[in-house]
Amino acid sequence: MSEIAANALPARQARGAHNHPLSSRHRIPGGKWVFLAVLLAGLAYLVHGIHAAIASSGQAPIATSALVLLGIALAIALGFEFVNGFHDTANAVATVIYTRSLPPTIAVVWSGLFNFLGVLTSTGAVAYSIVTLLPFDLVLNAGGHGGTAMIFALLLAAIIWNLVTWAFGIPNSSSHALIGSILGVGLANQLLAPAGVPTASVPWDQAKKVIYSLLLSPLIGFVASAVLLLVLRALVKIPSLYAEPHGERPPPGWIRGLLIATCTGVSFTHGSNDGQKGMGLIMLILIGAAPTAFALNRAVPDSAVPAFIAHTEAAEKVLLAHAQGQALPDAARARETIADALKTGGEGEAPRPALDAPQTFAAAAALAHEIEDQVRSYGSIAHLPAETVPNMRNDMYLASETVRKLPGSGAAFTAGELGTLKSFRGGLENGTRFIPVWVKVAVAIALGLGTMVGWKRIVQTVGERIGKKHLTYAQGATAELVAMGTIGLADNFGMPVSTTHVLSSGVAGTMAAAGAGLQGSTLRNMALAWVLTLPVAMLLAGGLFTAFRQVM
Repeated sequence: MSEIAANALPARQARGAHNHPLSSRHRIPGGKWVFLAVLLAGLAYLVHGIHAAIASSGQAPIATSALVLLGIALAIALGFEFVNGFHDTANAVATVIYTRSLPPTIAVVWSGLFNFLGVLTSTGAVAYSIVTLLPFDLVLNAGGHGGTAMIFALLLAAIIWNLVTWAFGIPNSSSHALIGSILGVGLANQLLAPAGVPTASVPWDQAKKVIYSLLLSPLIGFVASAVLLLVLRALVKIPSLYAEPHGERPPPGWIRGLLIATCTGVSFTHGSNDGQKGMGLIMLILIGAAPTAFALNRAVPDSAVPAFIAHTEAAEKVLLAHAQGQALPDAARARETIADALKTGGEGEAPRPALDAPQTFAAAAALAHEIEDQVRSYGSIAHLPAETVPNMRNDMYLASETVRKLPGSGAAFTAGELGTLKSFRGGLENGTRFIPVWVKVAVAIALGLGTMVGWKRIVQTVGERIGKKHLTYAQGATAELVAMGTIGLADNFGMPVSTTHVLSSGVAGTMAAAGAGLQGSTLRNMALAWVLTLPVAMLLAGGLFTAFRQVM
């Protein structure tokens, strides 16, 4: 970090402290008390939501030790979102603060509000795309020792790395850190398995998609921002748009409005994408502690049951058609067969059925029949007896994972069969992939409060230390517009991307296009953080997971 500081612009040092955009004197009276009040209100709402869900579900009382673990796990998960606010949400307000379009305090509150709205309107697709990267046997047993160790290890590893990079003012990606932690836990889970015992590792088919998304999005940010700035300069000949901030004067009204609008868009899309990344893990924590209350989506309306039963029956017929006459096993044997087929192998293990083997299709058909029978018997998911909920959730999760992977397993399906399986999977996910409003609210509050605490370091890096000249109004608006579009597009496809990398690479792209030059020391540190994040987070998470497995 000393190297970055040494290369900071002389112009910055020449300014009076009162003129610097990061030294705004606009403060909310009693800000600390407001901060504390919002924090306590969020926690109270979270506790109320948990208590109400447990009370209405018939969940047996939770042991004191389990309650303590639940509290610690939720604190760590919300702590991850809080630290996420240091990094990613701070990037959303970087340009609007640096260009003096809004005072810092107002900017972070404004950004927090639209992050909040983005989180509330999110679909949960990104949240559960993160969950699909986890070893499925640990997901099935989220409340067991392995599942608890997994949650603690991956969240703590991501938090540690995020805090280290934040301390040095480097715009590191919370998304990269979390994905690296998940990969580390998956690999450690496989390495810790006894010889000859198959276990679940990293689902590389899904991991590749997420990694490609994280790697490509910064390149898109750089190129698209550079091209957009060049087009803007060719079409809009207004000198004030390409000026640097000067003194404490805000930019001209229309430029200020443009910058605030792009900041608003980035904040909203950040909430709808990045804000989801911890929500899936929070749901796993809740499922592990109180499976009856949180394993299934009891809000699925009764009116959706006939369509779900029809899709399940149709999927059962498709699966039977590929079973080549294999007899249907009982439910217990079906679960065992599918779990074995989904696992990766270990040296010296006994032969296991392939995912596209006839006996696997027969087991999947049996599981589909079991799910259909349960839903038909009780009329809806909401009416399932408490004692059947954990098994039902695991059956639906196993069936969903099987149907998701079958098209890539080598089995030959017609277009109609693929459509049938897709509809079946959609019904399964509707019953198991859900996020209560109070979870979204708690995450949104954690993100917003984190931004208010740690925004300054990241804003300074984005505004002054990426290019050899200060950020101009046009560059700020261009980078944020591209970031907003990129994140929104990724959210539409349920893919996680890094607000940090998209926006900071967008700023770098505008600097390159404007001929302003790039500060080599800062870019080296950013690139180093980008390259090191995955392996460091993997090692941290793998080591913590190994340690926690010994004590839990």
